[in-house]
Amino acid sequence: MSKQKLWGGRFQEATDAFVERFTASVTFDQRLAKQDIQGSRAHAQMLASSGVISEEDKSSILSGLDQIESEIASGDFEWSVQLEDVHMNIEAALTDKIGIAGKRLHTGRSRNDQVATDIRLWLRDEIGILIDLLRSARSALIDLAESESDTIMPGFTHLQTAQPVTFGHHLLAWQEMLKRDQSRLKDCAERLNECPLGAAALAGTTYPINREQTAQLLGFRKPTENSLDSVSDRDFAIEFCSAAALCMTHLSRMSEELVIWTSAQFNFIELPDRYCTGSSIMPQKKNPDVPELIRGKTGRVNGHLISLLTLMKSQPLAYNKDNQEDKEPLFDAVDTLKDCLLAFADMVPSIKPNRTVMREAASRGFATATDLADYLVKRGVAFRDAHEIVGLAVAEGVKQGIDLAEMSLETLQSFGSMIEADVFDVLTLDGSVSARDHLGGTAPNQVRAAAIRARATL
Repeated sequence: MSKQKLWGGRFQEATDAFVERFTASVTFDQRLAKQDIQGSRAHAQMLASSGVISEEDKSSILSGLDQIESEIASGDFEWSVQLEDVHMNIEAALTDKIGIAGKRLHTGRSRNDQVATDIRLWLRDEIGILIDLLRSARSALIDLAESESDTIMPGFTHLQTAQPVTFGHHLLAWQEMLKRDQSRLKDCAERLNECPLGAAALAGTTYPINREQTAQLLGFRKPTENSLDSVSDRDFAIEFCSAAALCMTHLSRMSEELVIWTSAQFNFIELPDRYCTGSSIMPQKKNPDVPELIRGKTGRVNGHLISLLTLMKSQPLAYNKDNQEDKEPLFDAVDTLKDCLLAFADMVPSIKPNRTVMREAASRGFATATDLADYLVKRGVAFRDAHEIVGLAVAEGVKQGIDLAEMSLETLQSFGSMIEADVFDVLTLDGSVSARDHLGGTAPNQVRAAAIRARATL
């Protein structure tokens, strides 16, 4: 394959070897090869339909692109740093194979609109994969939530026991986070689904091109509206990384709870051995490495978002070489989110709750104190007065080392004469969770209904 620069006509000396390596992107943008060939096929078909190139040239171009695609798939394609990027490598190889017809392919386009199109095509494909992975993770959470709709655990605020909830209700809270993430990715895909091809370098082209045809061939919703914006816009990459960072933040929060729950101090759940590792010196250790790594990789994706925002903040219109730096952060953000979702979706069905431990933990920390306050309010006590009465009862419980449900009726009545024997119906854990019987509540039947609704949105 010829290593001659395809743009070298006005230059009088060769590119410095270091500069050649410093400015090249083929080592990482070659992963856009499939999309580059896809875009070139559509461009060639459009040029032929518009009479810019002959049908014979189009056929030669399409045949040559098929050969190159096969070589890349088999690993036989020779990538050259001297040819800078994926686009020039493929064009040079095409010209070597089919001659002058290969040189006509670039008519009416620039690498500027070419790369903008390739990245959109690539990211659109990847978002489809990520949405499928989010569906898998959500489905796993919904299934586990449904099976654990009656499992009682402490609900926390400030990581302190607050009120009893069901484990299923907690899992469906995670599912809601991922549902929003899926929606954000769908919105991102909708906005990026416009075709920049035809914008050329920045001002459009003098050739009689048909941008609507190219957009249709590539499955885009429509062509982009402004040629300057078309080649310089990277909003879609920033928007994706923003959605990815938020999704990773959600996965990190979930992973943090998994890490806490697997500790000996909590012992709420057990993860299978395949998601954990041991210690080189402490034989008893079973470390939750997969959740820890998901938590750790969140900072990596957050960094990519900041990198892209910083990359774009001072760029004048239109294209600048700075934009070569958009790919590695975007690629890694996609790869990292994909791996984390894959690991999480695979791990969730294997979570084994220690139901007895969860329930016992919920019975500590005066989790039903609010239920006692609500009981008093329903008997005519003002909430603030009820709050004070329950606070006194809790103080007594702390003093005696017993929970509210373990107190005698006489002791409870010493704080409020309106308390009767039926108070123990609301002080039990089952009574407490069952009482939250409304849309969005933690009652087991509400959890099961919520799981059905959530599954319908997948």
